[in-house]
Amino acid sequence: MRTIETKIYTIDEHPNQEKCFEWIRDNWHDLNDHSVHEVVDSLKALQKVIGGDLDYSISSSPPCRGEYIVFKDYNDDLLNELDANELPLTGVCWDGDLIESMQKDGDAYGVLRALHEDSEYIYSDEGLRELCEANEYEFTEEGEKI
Repeated sequence: MRTIETKIYTIDEHPNQEKCFEWIRDNWHDLNDHSVHEVVDSLKALQKVIGGDLDYSISSSPPCRGEYIVFKDYNDDLLNELDANELPLTGVCWDGDLIESMQKDGDAYGVLRALHEDSEYIYSDEGLRELCEANEYEFTEEGEKI
């Protein structure tokens, strides 16, 4: 039997934080999946309010060529009665982005832009640092999360 000692670092203590960020980016590809699910919930909730048909394909990755959100034959009057600031669909921020985009531009691409910006931030050095600090993640000297 043998014992191997390993130095463990928090993100703030690590001598090369970029190694940690690189490891996370290479291994955790779903950090913003929860936001995708929340956007889908907002889309479906809006359809219940304004009616019509909804079809979509979205991704958290900025921007995917196959992405789209299409609302057809919905009630424009019901859409315009909604107050984006109240987050009336699901109570999350995506409600506001979706309603504002639909009311202003007649499409839902504003919520996709906001989702992509959110994903870019989450995978930025600052976003990853916040994630690591909040969850008290620890890393080896090679940058691998333990």
